[in-house]
Amino acid sequence: MRKSLSNRTFLVVGLGLIATTFLGITGALDKWGQTPQQSNRNVNVIESSSPQQNRYSPVLALASMPSQQRELQLKQLASAESSLDRSRASFLLASDLIKQNRTEEALKQLQGLDKDFPLLAPYILLKQGRVYTSAEETVKAKETWHKLLNKYPDSPAVVEALYLLGKKNPAYWQQAIEQFPYHPLTHQIAHKLLEQNPNQPNLIRLLVKYTPDDKTVDPLRERLVQEYASQLTPADWQGIADNYWQQWQYEKAGKAYTRAPHTPRNLYRAARGTHLGGNQKEAQKYYQQLIQSFPNAEETGLGLRRLASISSKQQALSYLDLVISQFPQEAAQALIEKAEILESLNSPALAAQARQLVLTRYANSEAAAEYRWNIAQKKAQAGDLITAWQWAQPIAVNNPDSPLAPKASFWIGKWASQLDRPQEAQTAFESVLVRYPQSYYAWRSAVALGWNVGDFTTVRQMLPPISRTSTRSLLPVGSPIVRELYQLGLDKEAWTQFQAEIGARDTLSIAEQFIYGLMKLDRGEYLRGINQIWQLKEQSDPQAQQEWKSLRQMPEYWQALFPFPFEETIFKWSQQRELNPLLVTALIRQESRFESEISSVAGAVGLMQVMPGTGQWVAERIQLQQYSLTDPEDNINLGTYYLDYTHRQYNNNSLLAVASYNAGPGNVAKWLARYGFDDPDTFVEKIPFPETKGYVETVFENYWNYLRIYNPEIAQLLSRFQQEDPQLEVTGASTQMNAANYNFQFSMPHSQFTKKELQS
Repeated sequence: MRKSLSNRTFLVVGLGLIATTFLGITGALDKWGQTPQQSNRNVNVIESSSPQQNRYSPVLALASMPSQQRELQLKQLASAESSLDRSRASFLLASDLIKQNRTEEALKQLQGLDKDFPLLAPYILLKQGRVYTSAEETVKAKETWHKLLNKYPDSPAVVEALYLLGKKNPAYWQQAIEQFPYHPLTHQIAHKLLEQNPNQPNLIRLLVKYTPDDKTVDPLRERLVQEYASQLTPADWQGIADNYWQQWQYEKAGKAYTRAPHTPRNLYRAARGTHLGGNQKEAQKYYQQLIQSFPNAEETGLGLRRLASISSKQQALSYLDLVISQFPQEAAQALIEKAEILESLNSPALAAQARQLVLTRYANSEAAAEYRWNIAQKKAQAGDLITAWQWAQPIAVNNPDSPLAPKASFWIGKWASQLDRPQEAQTAFESVLVRYPQSYYAWRSAVALGWNVGDFTTVRQMLPPISRTSTRSLLPVGSPIVRELYQLGLDKEAWTQFQAEIGARDTLSIAEQFIYGLMKLDRGEYLRGINQIWQLKEQSDPQAQQEWKSLRQMPEYWQALFPFPFEETIFKWSQQRELNPLLVTALIRQESRFESEISSVAGAVGLMQVMPGTGQWVAERIQLQQYSLTDPEDNINLGTYYLDYTHRQYNNNSLLAVASYNAGPGNVAKWLARYGFDDPDTFVEKIPFPETKGYVETVFENYWNYLRIYNPEIAQLLSRFQQEDPQLEVTGASTQMNAANYNFQFSMPHSQFTKKELQS
């Protein structure tokens, strides 16, 4: 029987292990400090922060604490001698007091503060106006609103004044619409005006453009398309099409793109959207338009491949040959697709030639990596580990950015171990940790190297300490106002100020998109925030790609991708169920992205995606009479009980428990009977449900990332690898590697592969 964990606590170290400033980012990060209109989009350096901003601030250290816990300390700091921290303390204290409806005390803190703290003067006046409005001191409130409008007419802080004054004078609402279309209060104004008169397409366009993720906007978008199509500009159609595309409504997106500006991207998406919508004939027409209108565009190569997939075999071969001759970025995949067609036409020799070209001419392509890995797997399954090794090894060298690279490198290590080649195995495992530290296979490599990270059979019992910082980082971009508001924890104000600065620009820098996602996280929009940041990797532009790689070197990037919402509740129920809290957090991240009210197509609900039937089954056993699956407390209570149940079903093997959580214990029992369980890594590869296989790998990848980001021991181990060889970066941002140190291959040259092997 394992040792009880019920009396042990999950250690949270208060002091940060990793430096938390964004200084040092390289790449195209905009220089700020001007108004949005003045901002120079060509400046590629980050603005240095002032020494005052960089030094330790006791106020900023309090920003993440609950207001009741910090009140005494803020009062002490607010009564000190005049300084930046005194002003910060007064402002933050006033913000807390306003929320508690302690208006007189709040006014005392705000009195004259706009002169002492000019950086945030508009927001200080805004809070004064709120206090007077709350206290029903109408005259003083009106005076404050007009003072704000007169002194700071361009600040987004004035929108609240415009909103309140506009209740009696509609001209103020019109000013908000014209000057601050991005502001949440402006959107409230638009909704109110539409309630009065729903036939106002300009207001509908405003909401569709600036609040595309709002569910209330979906019917408005449909009205715009169906009732006001003739009034829409190509730019309007562009926004509508992009909204549909982001929501995976590809058929609607395809139709909208046909009316958007005539660009290669839009024409490709018009064709692809129609294609995915099932109308192949219409899709062929748009693919042909793309080819004729933009014969040399990058999108045309992909369009030709898509067109080949819905054409006759002979016609498809001609399209693919055109791709191979004119579009090198798509040529490798076109060769693979050509080989498949040739096989179906009983031309195996020609098919083999096509595949060989992929290996020789396009060795660095993803198609080459996939082909090599398929052959390597077949050789390994046949017991020929040496040949499997030889096929997999070039992936790590030629395709370092491929998703298959960490997998291939890890399995080279596994095969080396099985062949009694311990040095080569160690080298392979270390290479995964250095080059792909964020991957599932980095965790498996750490396990193989004997690191204290928990294996499938021991991870449940682990309670690793974590280290987190109490002070927010300095944002990489944004005006001093945005940065100050953000560091003070005033997310709502920081968000609206940031929106004002990025304005209505269609394109944002990588750093700006990161801040956009970060602020979504801070507002509790975890799914959108995480996805926004995750999708930054989808960059085709080399400069943007480099910006993203630079961003990945920062701890804040990874902390944003792996946040800790509902921390106290997760730790509480994890301890109650004797579960590793990081494993529970990892599972929640995969199940719901921390969205407490999300529901799946199958009917699963909440953070841990508990099925109603399962919830009822668990509730009866724990005698929980009243519960709600959308309530985080109840959901985690029920979900952790079921995760404990699946662990107990399989002798605390977390691999089988997590697989059961996704696919059900019955399916896992069938797989065990069919495949056995001699080796857990082999078992994972054999899981016949692609969803469950991916689920298992992602949950444990999440677990590993929480461990490597926040656990001092693991962070230090990874850092040591970097120090031993500075060319190897543990952040995962760089894929360059010293081949002399990590050259794990046999001596048999690739030229000795037979034609039969190449055809298999």
